[in-house]
Amino acid sequence: MANSVMGDLVSQLRIASHRFHDWAYPDELSHDLFRAFMKTSHDVGGEPDAPATYEEKEEEQWELDTFVTCEVLGWRGIWTSEERRRLGNVDVGRMQYLGFPYYGRWVLAAARCLIDKRHITLGELIERASEVRARADAGKTPLEPMPRSAGDAEAVPRNEHHLDALGKGDPQCFAGMAGAARFAVGDPVLVRDLPTIFYTRTQEYLRGKPGTVVKVTYESLAAEDEAFDREDQAPEWFYIVRFKMADLWEPYQGSPNDTLQAEISERWLQPLDDRDN
Repeated sequence: MANSVMGDLVSQLRIASHRFHDWAYPDELSHDLFRAFMKTSHDVGGEPDAPATYEEKEEEQWELDTFVTCEVLGWRGIWTSEERRRLGNVDVGRMQYLGFPYYGRWVLAAARCLIDKRHITLGELIERASEVRARADAGKTPLEPMPRSAGDAEAVPRNEHHLDALGKGDPQCFAGMAGAARFAVGDPVLVRDLPTIFYTRTQEYLRGKPGTVVKVTYESLAAEDEAFDREDQAPEWFYIVRFKMADLWEPYQGSPNDTLQAEISERWLQPLDDRDN
C-alpha cells in the first residue's frame, strides 16, 4: 500500500511540460527552451503567481538546530555561504525547492556537502538515518543526540575562509584585493545577459536591463566562484544598482517613479554606452 501511495505522489509531482514529458531529442530543444530549463530554482522574480499570505512563524527546534549546524560548518571551514545557498536553493531542482520547508533544504544541503567532500559516506548516512527513524518509531521523543564517536579534527580538510575572516568579518576580509572599482555612484550601467550555467546570484529579470549605481559596497568573491569553493579566484567589487520597475517588466502598472535595487558583482555589469557593442 505504501509503495502504491508513493507512486501516486511521484506521478503527481512530475514536472509538467506541455511540449514533451521525457528527455528530448536534440531537434526538440530550442535555445529559448534550454534557457528556461537552465533557470535556477530560486530565481522567481517577475514570474506570475497568486498572492500569498504573509505570516510570522516562530522557528521550530529542528529548524534552529539546522541553522546552528550549518553555521558551524562554515565556522569550521567545511563550506562557504554560497556553497550552502547553491546546494540548498539551486541544485535541489524546482520541485524540491518549492515543496520542502526552508530549513529542510538546509538539511539536504549539509548532507550533500558532507558526502561530496568525503567527510561521511552515503552508506553511513543512510544507516544512521535508519537508526534514528527506528528510535522515533519506538516513541522515543524528543530524540536525544546519540553520537557514536568523535572524529579526528586534524584529519578534516578545510578551506581557509574561516581563518581569513576571523576578527575581520566577511566580506571585510577581502578589502584591498580587487583593485580600483570600475564603476562609481551615478554611473549608468547595463546588466550583462550572460549564460546561466549551474549557479548565479544575478536575477534573470535584471539581465539586459539598464540601471544606475547608487552605492559601491565591498570587495568579495563572485558568487559563481564562491559557490564552488574557489577561494583561489580574484575578488571583485559589488554594487547596489537601482532599476526603474517600468524598465524591468512590461507593461508595469505602478508609478513610473517606482524603483528596485539589487546587489550585483562587477563581472555582470557593463557601461550603458556599451549596450550596442
